[in-house]
Amino acid sequence: MQLTCPCRKVHASRSDRPARSGPVRQDIIFTRENMKATAIEFRFRMLIFGAIFLIGFMAPWDYALGLHLNGDSIRTWQWLAAWGARSGWVSFSAATFSVLVLGIAFALKSAVLRTWASAYMGRSIVQAPAMHGERVVAAGPYRFTRNPLYLAIFIHTLALALLMPPTGAAFCIVAIGLFELRLIAVEEAYLSATLGEAYRAYCASVPRIGWSLRPRLPASAAEPHWLSALLGEIYFWGAFVSFATLGWRYNASLIVQGVLVSLGVSLIVRALLPRSVRIDAQAGAA
Repeated sequence: MQLTCPCRKVHASRSDRPARSGPVRQDIIFTRENMKATAIEFRFRMLIFGAIFLIGFMAPWDYALGLHLNGDSIRTWQWLAAWGARSGWVSFSAATFSVLVLGIAFALKSAVLRTWASAYMGRSIVQAPAMHGERVVAAGPYRFTRNPLYLAIFIHTLALALLMPPTGAAFCIVAIGLFELRLIAVEEAYLSATLGEAYRAYCASVPRIGWSLRPRLPASAAEPHWLSALLGEIYFWGAFVSFATLGWRYNASLIVQGVLVSLGVSLIVRALLPRSVRIDAQAGAA
């Protein structure tokens, strides 16, 4: 079965690819064979992300551990605020306010980073169920980190974790981090085998997960498509609005409801988005 590469961060022209002969061809075949199971994980990656978030919010093991009080459990937001108050550093109200501001900052950072990355990579590539790779594009956030989309999801996880029970938050952060590392490893193995030296040079210059304080490569000619990116990442903006507006009610359940509404809106927008926008996004990423 022939795979198309999923990497949102990289496209590569045929001129950049190694010759399809001799040991190189064998290396590509070997890599693809090893990726078969993981290709399924990539195809359904958003469902897997969603399942991890759901388990984090439910934290079913808390029932067995007796950590639920009157049918509910303490949220990480409350737990962190209480911990700060017990330490004597700040009052409980100040600690609660500080944690809320931290959650708003995480939600905003993830929305901005997702939109910025999607604008340069293209909405159709970001949401593609299969892997893509035509030529290396170093533009926007891809000049600072190789995986801005995954980094944004992890930052978003830190925001949502504040609304989960502490044990669920710990599980979710670890599970999302490990799953993202697995996806990154698979994508990079494919791109390295498919794109050859052009991609390896990119990897040598730009950090995999960390954020460089300065651009590591000159900007490419890719043009951003901001409207398509904003519509494609509307869920993340909805989550930010939920934190920023509903958070001041100091009710974690209310913020969760806002996040769920944002998810529903994003699914509707995705279904109704005109096909021409998807085509434009793909052309801009190519």
